[in-house]
Amino acid sequence: MKNLSVTTFIHLLFTLAIGILIVTFLFFVSWDKDRRKIEEINHYKLIADAFLSNVQLNPTEEKLKKFYKDFSVKPISMEIAKEKITKHGKTVFGGKSIYGQVRVFEIEGKHYIYVQRLGYNLMLKDARPKNYNFGIASVVGISLIILLLLLYLAILKKLYPLKRLHREIEQFAQGDLDVKISYKYNDEIGRIAKSFDEAIKHIKELITSKNLFMRNIMHELKTPITKGRIVVESIEDETIKGILVRAFERMNELITELAQVERVTTRNFEPVIVSTTLRHIIDKSQHLLMADKGRVLVEIDNFVIQTDEMLLALAIKNLLDNGIKYSKERQVTVQTAERKRIEIISNGEVLKHPLSYYTEPFSQEEKRSSGFGLGLYIVHSILEKLGFTLGYYHKNGKNVFEIVMEEEKRDFQKR
Repeated sequence: MKNLSVTTFIHLLFTLAIGILIVTFLFFVSWDKDRRKIEEINHYKLIADAFLSNVQLNPTEEKLKKFYKDFSVKPISMEIAKEKITKHGKTVFGGKSIYGQVRVFEIEGKHYIYVQRLGYNLMLKDARPKNYNFGIASVVGISLIILLLLLYLAILKKLYPLKRLHREIEQFAQGDLDVKISYKYNDEIGRIAKSFDEAIKHIKELITSKNLFMRNIMHELKTPITKGRIVVESIEDETIKGILVRAFERMNELITELAQVERVTTRNFEPVIVSTTLRHIIDKSQHLLMADKGRVLVEIDNFVIQTDEMLLALAIKNLLDNGIKYSKERQVTVQTAERKRIEIISNGEVLKHPLSYYTEPFSQEEKRSSGFGLGLYIVHSILEKLGFTLGYYHKNGKNVFEIVMEEEKRDFQKR
């Protein structure tokens, strides 16, 4: 029940209510029909017994009239009744008693009572006023069903804007920032729609401000870094020169990473899928890494994969960079497993937090001072765009980060 939508719950609730009401109404109709039939039979038997018992006493005309009045009947001509019964009559009831026999006929909705005792015959017509109780009950029952149906349709109509609101919010979630959420009434749904519309406007402003800030800061940083790099070339002391070159290269690398974060995390970004080899991607990753020779040991099976080679190379580069930074020997190994996974292995202590903690931007271990905590965030974002999965486990004193290229249900933390 908790996972049912409001609309589905209302469908079920009203279907059940209307169904119960209809079944109850049909049961009542059937019960009332049987009840009236039994009541009529008992009534006609009572008339027959009362009349036949009085016949043997030779009642006066006044007593007969009183009898007719008490039982709401009136005598009619036997010839006229016989003709009608022959053409249109239907026997409703027939029976015998110690006083004689009785038969009840129905003609065009009217009931006729034929009473016989020895050679005495009498035809009586039921003169009781028509009973409208069943008709009233039927009208009430049908009215309740119609009222429930109208209430059901009114609630669905009232909830319909929620479906439209849901579609517009989904449209926004898929990256359409120009969607406008509106609702003309000022009820609860209207206020929710208005709040979402204001939230979307605020988010658009924040995204615009963020993009402008990122572009401006990257542009402003590029100029002093370029000038500083040129000035460094004039320094004669090779030690100082090397330190400054690495510093400027690191700043330049950070700007590149920030640009990749902005590009990859954009909802409408689509990777460029090409056919390439894993060896080509690993080579490109090492070129981007600019690490000293011997820092990366490559033990891979070279095979063809369909991917965005630049993005995958950048993701592997970040994993290699992390492995070198935080390993004891400042060395990392790249290997493949069953052509389904790329593993980046390095010696080190197990991570203190789950992998999901490190795939958030600007997260890092407390004692780590280098970097900005963007590496695994960038890796996770890239692999998500490529349809791959990032996994991690620790085994035999080694940290192993996996790029899973095929969907597998794996518990990476419990290796």
